[in-house]
Formats: sequence, structure tokens, C-alpha cells
Amino acid sequence: MPGQAGHRWDDGFIARRAADRGDSAPGSARELNLGPLPESYEDFPRSMSYGAELRARLDALRELVGLSRTRLDGPTLAEAGRVLDEASARQRLSSQHTVVAIAGATGSGKSTLFNALAGVAISETGVRRPTTSAPLACSWTDGAAGLLDRLAIPGRLRRRPWMSAGPGDELHGLVLIDLPDHDSAVTAHRDQVDRAMELVDAVIWVVDPEKYADAALHDRYLKPLAGHAEITFVVLNQIDRLPGEAADQVLDDLRRLLDDDGMALGEHGEPGATVLALSALTGEGVGELRELIGRFVRERGAPARRLSADVDAAADELRSVYVAEGHAGLGELSREEFGDRLGNAVGALAAGEAAEREWSRNAMKACGTPWLRLWRWYESTRVPGGPEPVPAEPGPEPAGTEATARQEVEQAVRTVADEAADGLPAPWAQAVREAAARGAEGLPEALDELAVTTVAQEPGGRSGRPAWWPAAVLAQVMTTVHQILGVLWLLGVVVGVLDVAPLTPVLVMLAGTVGGPLVEWACGMAVRGPAHRYGQEAERRLREAAAACGRAKVLDPVAAELVRYREVREQYVTVNGLSTTGK
Repeated sequence: MPGQAGHRWDDGFIARRAADRGDSAPGSARELNLGPLPESYEDFPRSMSYGAELRARLDALRELVGLSRTRLDGPTLAEAGRVLDEASARQRLSSQHTVVAIAGATGSGKSTLFNALAGVAISETGVRRPTTSAPLACSWTDGAAGLLDRLAIPGRLRRRPWMSAGPGDELHGLVLIDLPDHDSAVTAHRDQVDRAMELVDAVIWVVDPEKYADAALHDRYLKPLAGHAEITFVVLNQIDRLPGEAADQVLDDLRRLLDDDGMALGEHGEPGATVLALSALTGEGVGELRELIGRFVRERGAPARRLSADVDAAADELRSVYVAEGHAGLGELSREEFGDRLGNAVGALAAGEAAEREWSRNAMKACGTPWLRLWRWYESTRVPGGPEPVPAEPGPEPAGTEATARQEVEQAVRTVADEAADGLPAPWAQAVREAAARGAEGLPEALDELAVTTVAQEPGGRSGRPAWWPAAVLAQVMTTVHQILGVLWLLGVVVGVLDVAPLTPVLVMLAGTVGGPLVEWACGMAVRGPAHRYGQEAERRLREAAAACGRAKVLDPVAAELVRYREVREQYVTVNGLSTTGK
């Protein structure tokens, strides 16, 4: 023990045997043929090499974080970022070592177990609490300095075991860490335990018959680390204090509590936590634990398993911000309804009806009788009682028309944004709504301008006049000629210039007089269909133009956000270790 007579520590390490001093008392530290642990780990230049699946998950997690930085806040991505940082840091360090921490509550006997595994009294034990005030390391082989630097364990707290461990030693490659009490009254001790739990490759939890069901252990550590079962050993210590079958009963109850914590148990060949009972004081069961740890270390898979469990935990923490409740996206029906709402807001129906009336009016002007058109012109220019007034400027639209149209546009945008965001995780739903809101800025004004330019254009670039209009105009000219000819003919008969029966000019004049209105009536019946089609075409063009404007300003940005979500969703599936076909 440090400070005891007959024991000398060489720079914090177990002293080498000093033969020249002649002190060879049995059991003394000087009898141990131990060398200091080097401060360099260049003897093990090989870094970690993760498997293809784990590398793919890490790459996906890195891509996931990169794609999400503008959509998620820092605290949400903090754990994923920490996992990536630790994966990179651990990969640069030795692959020949496995760092295993021994953790436990006050008085559980973890330091005694630490010494029993090391084969020498390295860690202080006693009734004074807390006994272990800082992490203490024992490395069976050279080259672990980088790993211990990562754990912030100074050189004076780095030790070597009973004998120098060669390649044939069952614990070759083990770095064992004795942690402070996790339930210590000193906050710094608990912080050291929490930090080590994030960095070590595996952990041995030491519990005693009195505190194995302590809520502080289960709620703060075992439940949150349930996904790390494959790198967890739970040791029931001090079984020498339990009489008869009490040890088995306590061990069974411990297994039940671990099952309640959600921690899988490595039984019947299934992967999971290792649970066993021992007495570090008497040595009962220590050999079995040593054998299990040796096999665990020789597999060299603990760092990758630890990291894989960390990725699982990070993915589980991020599940709520990446997994949609349903099928997210915009269907064709939603897109069509959005276009229809914009068409209604811009007044496509009214514009179509106005175009239909205008077409009918132009048709009747072209096909009406000359006398009727002359009368309409006279009526439009006749001003009784004074001169023709100056045409007034176009008056304002009825109150509420513009506001109503703007409200309709805003409502259409909100509706399509809600439909697109339906079922999305909150951050991505918010991003979709913000994209729609940005696109809606200036949309009513763009639609107004679009309505003016679209309505001013003739459908297909032509007036849409049918081929029978010239025939109708010719018929009206002929009826007018008949009227004029009949009148002149009848006048000639009356004054005696022409010697013809009066009936003939009367019939000619009557034919022209009746024929004009008849042709006009027939034209009025004939223009209904073309006028309606013309109005429908004008309405369709305006609706399509409004839909195209809404698509460019609102639907495309929303679709871009949905594409981004699908990208991060695919990355999340890879991080979570799931097949993309299964989700």
C-alpha cells in the first residue's frame, strides 16, 4: 500500500524488484518482477478497424447530422455528435486493448475485486468512504497510454498487474479501471463515473446483497445502458456473507431486476449481459470471472460492440425527430385541390363567364342587323340634355374583394402545408410550413398580375371566331339590300316611274325586314355553344396559370423539404440498422 514501510512506488507504478538493495521479503512489492508502464503506445500502432456494417452506420449518422443541422437544434444532435467524435477518437487508438471499468456503489467491494483480478493490492480498500477518489488503471500490456490519456488518468495512477502479461496470459490486452463510487456524496466522483461510462469499452458492475436493488444504480445507469448489455458484466459480490441458498435467491432477484430494466441477459447462448456471483474477498468465483473477461478481451470486439450500442442509443433518441407517423408527402389530389383553390381565389370562374359574355357580345355585333347595330351605337352616344361627359376613372373594387382573395390564397397555402406536414416529425413539419409561408409571400400579387396578362390573351392566340360568321354577315347584308331595294322599288311604283304590281316590291321589302331579325336570332342560338367553350377555355388557362404559379412558389419548395426529409429518413434507417424495405 502507498505509504507503508517496505513498499516503494516508482513514478506511481508498482516498483520493480530491486535486487541490488537485497530486500527480498516474501510478499513485498520489491519481490515483484514488474516494469513500469510506458508512456508511449507506439508499440501498438494498429488502430481500430470497424466492420463494414458499423462503418456504414457511422457514415449514415455523419450524413444525417450534416443534413439536419439547419432543421434541428444543437441539443437534439448533441448525442449523435458525441458518438461520432468518440468513434473517431477510439478508432485512432489501439485495437489490441480492451478498456473495462469496474463500477459500483460505496462498500460494494469493487476495489477488492480490482485487486483480486490484478493479483496485487493496487487499489485501496477499507472502511473509510469514499475509498476510491479517482480512477485507477491497471494495464496488462504496454501501449495503452493513449487510451488512458483519453480517460484523463494521470501517470501516477497507472499500474501493472502481479506479473508481466505476455501473449499467453488470459488477460493479455486488458486495461482495467477502478472507478470512484457512483453513489458518492462527492459530485466530482459521480462526474468521473459518468464520463468514464461514455468512454470505456465495457463495464463490470459490482453489487452487494444490500444494495443490488438500489434505485440510484438501476434508474441512473442500468436502465439507460440497457442497450449495452453485450458489454456489461453484473457481479453479485460478497456472497460469502449469504447463508445457504440465499446467494442463488439474491442472484435470481438481480436477474429479474435487470430484466425489468430492459437489459437482455446472456443466457442459453443468447447475447446479453453476463451475471454471476462471487466473493472478491475469499476468491470464490473470481477465477470464473477472470476466464470470462479473458475470453471477452481476446475477441477484440468490445470497442465495436460498445460503439454499435452507442449508435443504437443515439438513433433511439433521434427517433421522434425522424420517424413519421404515416406516409408523409403530397398526393396528386392535394396538388390539384391547391391549384383549384388558387384558381378560385384569382377569379378564374368569373373570368371565364366574362369571356363567354364578351364572345357572345362580339358575335352578336358581327351577326346582328345593320339597323340594330346602328341603333345601339346611337344609344351609346346619345346624351340627353347636354354634352357627353368625360368617362370616369375605373372605380375601386367592391369592399372586401381584394381582402377576400388574399385570404383565400393564404388559406389555400395553409391547407396544402398542413396536408404536406401531416404525420411528419415536428421539426420537419415546421420546416415544411415555413417553406410554404416563404413561398406565399407575394403570391397574391403574382396571381393578380397573372390574371391580367392571361385574360388579355386570346385562347390559342386567336379570337376564336367560327367560319360561319362571314356567311351570317353576308346574309345580313343581303337582307338589308332587300329592304332598301324593296323600299326604292315600292317608291318607284307609287310615283309611277315603274309599272309593276305593288305586291312584288312589298314582298321583297318584307323579306328583307323579316330576314334580318331571323338571321340574328339564328346566330344568337348558334353562338351559345362556341361562347361557352370559349369561356371554359379562358377559365382553364387562368386556372392552369394560377396552379403553375402556386407550384413554383409553394409546392416546389415544399417538395424540396419533403425530399430532404426522405433523404435524412433513409440515412436514419441505415443508422438504425434497418432494411429500407422494411420501413
